[in-house]
Amino acid sequence: MNELKLPGWAEDASRTVTVDGVETHYLELGDGPDLILIHGGGPGADSWGNWRACLPEYAKNFRVIAYDMPGFGRSAKPSPDTYAYDQASRNRHLTGLIETLKLAPVSVIGNSMGGATSLGVCIERPELVGKLVLMGSAGLAISNPDPTAKATLRRYDYTLEAMRAVMQTLTGSRFKVEDEVLQYRHALMQDPAAQAAITRIARSDLTYPEEQIAAVKTPTLVVAGKEDKIAVPARNVRYLELLENSWGVFIPHAGHWVMMETPKLFVDVTTRFLLEDWEE
Repeated sequence: MNELKLPGWAEDASRTVTVDGVETHYLELGDGPDLILIHGGGPGADSWGNWRACLPEYAKNFRVIAYDMPGFGRSAKPSPDTYAYDQASRNRHLTGLIETLKLAPVSVIGNSMGGATSLGVCIERPELVGKLVLMGSAGLAISNPDPTAKATLRRYDYTLEAMRAVMQTLTGSRFKVEDEVLQYRHALMQDPAAQAAITRIARSDLTYPEEQIAAVKTPTLVVAGKEDKIAVPARNVRYLELLENSWGVFIPHAGHWVMMETPKLFVDVTTRFLLEDWEE
């Protein structure tokens, strides 16, 4: 979907690199310590739509890189017949990106499936990540006992109204869906290759055994929306229990996309965590 134009500043920041055999699109802004932002696995997710309000703010303090995972945005979307689209492939891809761009040790912020991916690299290659932020993160098998939210996501059928329902489900009660982002995410999902990829992605297991998570020693900030219907508060509390070097922030009236719902607060809280020494 390269024909879907990004706003001027994002077009200027647009880059591509081949990682693990996948042509990978990313946005790069700013100067300073390296920071990677990883979007989630919902339909229409990508580096611009999910992080657009945060990127210019992070660029004031970091060299910030937001990439499109394989199957999303402007990155390549190999056929599921030839590419697994499982959690192991996402972990391998992020490891390759860090090594290819020579970023290690790097700070990483991951939302939802992006959180599971950043956590996976901390499990497998802890030397690559200096600090970690998990926001509405997948990775633990603790879900909302109310099936309504997941049912809405399963009913997504690539129509504009279905995209609106997804966005409303993934955000808190005070969030108003912006038409620009709604239309943008909808347009991304009209690509048959993106549809084939997300169909396979939706079937992948995003969890790790608790003993693997507990072995992670990377300083970690757990950020949670108190109205998150997917990464429910109990999941985030469990992360704090398992991760020895972890801090937690719970945001009222926010859902699964804190970075989109309260971007200023999210950037302020995470920037302080990433720049200060919390181990003294």
